[in-house]
Amino acid sequence: MRNHPAVVLVAVLLSTISLPASLTGASVALPEIGRDLDAGLAGVQWVVNGYNATFASFMLATGALADLLGRRRVFATGVAIFAGSGLAASVATGIVQLDLLRALAGIGAAAAATSASAILAATFTGRARARVFSLFGTTIGVGLAFGPSIAGLLIDAFGWRAVFAGPAVAALVVLALTPLLPESRQPHAGRIDWPGTVTFTAALLLLIFGFVQGPETGWSDPVIVSAFVAALLLLVAFVVVERRRHDPMFDLALLASPRFVGICLAAATIVAVLVPLLVYLPSYLTTVVGMSPGAAGATLILLTAPTLVLPLLTGATARLVPPSAVVVTSVAVVAAGAAWATVLSPGSGAAALAGPLLTIGVGVGLSIGLLDAMAIGSVAPHRAATGAGMINTARLASETVAIAVVGAVLASTTAGRLADPGFTGGLRTVLWSMAALALAAAVVTAALVRRARIQGSPVG
Repeated sequence: MRNHPAVVLVAVLLSTISLPASLTGASVALPEIGRDLDAGLAGVQWVVNGYNATFASFMLATGALADLLGRRRVFATGVAIFAGSGLAASVATGIVQLDLLRALAGIGAAAAATSASAILAATFTGRARARVFSLFGTTIGVGLAFGPSIAGLLIDAFGWRAVFAGPAVAALVVLALTPLLPESRQPHAGRIDWPGTVTFTAALLLLIFGFVQGPETGWSDPVIVSAFVAALLLLVAFVVVERRRHDPMFDLALLASPRFVGICLAAATIVAVLVPLLVYLPSYLTTVVGMSPGAAGATLILLTAPTLVLPLLTGATARLVPPSAVVVTSVAVVAAGAAWATVLSPGSGAAALAGPLLTIGVGVGLSIGLLDAMAIGSVAPHRAATGAGMINTARLASETVAIAVVGAVLASTTAGRLADPGFTGGLRTVLWSMAALALAAAVVTAALVRRARIQGSPVG
């Protein structure tokens, strides 16, 4: 069974479903965690932000490591870190301990996710690769769709600690399968880009720190101001470092391709709308609307259910319609759904939210899997993990910053309580902002695709 495609597919997809489930499951558990560990809003936010920040920050580094050291080796290491930290989080006794363990889980998730994409790309070719990446997208959708509902049921039955133990157990099963996976790496190994890794990771972590802690300590606090200034300087340093390296982990030359930039922009915009809603809607539904965690998780299936079906249909649609047109449409649909979702109110039930949540879900589902396949197809095969790391970094960095910004807005409108008065108005402000930004991103993406076509570069 070693190197058998079916085993590869099972291992990769099982790990893939665990990563988004860990994120969305944690979001449902936030109110319970805060009460049980006597934690304030900033501390509770780090349960999600810590995981996402390190997930995004280490995506480029782990992608480069996978190319150089071996995709299976880095995949196994990441899965082991994710499983171990998840089990430890399930017995955490303090919010700081839990936050640190979640940050460690994010590092493991980054290694597993980037290596998983490259392992699939190395194992499957042609039409089989297209079908596999459609399944890959559907699996992400399953994790997003059922993460909140499963987490809600687990919380109702066993408490919030089961939310972290469940994905960890699934990761242990994947770890048992990793010896059967094929190994692959970049043919001509170079040096690990430590300067680029350190500058990018530190910049993103400082940026998130500023947004999360700003509402609590004050935006003019010297520590917050220093964090934002240092993040900006480190991002400049990162660009300088990468431009001077012969073999950078972040290939800035790809940013000269309108097609690749458009893919990254679309991916970043879609998750910047979806994921903050997955994080903060459960709190709204439980504290303002009055739902149980299980009912709140079930309601979120309206938002994520389309991601179960549409990635499989997108593969067939892309043969009739240019993939770039599908991507632009998906971003526009997400914008429309975000604007529609402003109808939410303290009396909103699942029926009132069904239309806008399903609309956003359709926009997300149209692009899942398709964006990854288009991005990986834009780079040389021996740089597959690095290419996957670049689009995933754009996606994760944007969703992490979006979660932090939305959290800062809601912390300000609710005086740090995530409750009415202020929660409904804050969410509506956030949704209108999301709609405007997504609409602008759809226009820019369409312009980039048109420019790529004029220049003669492939657009899908």
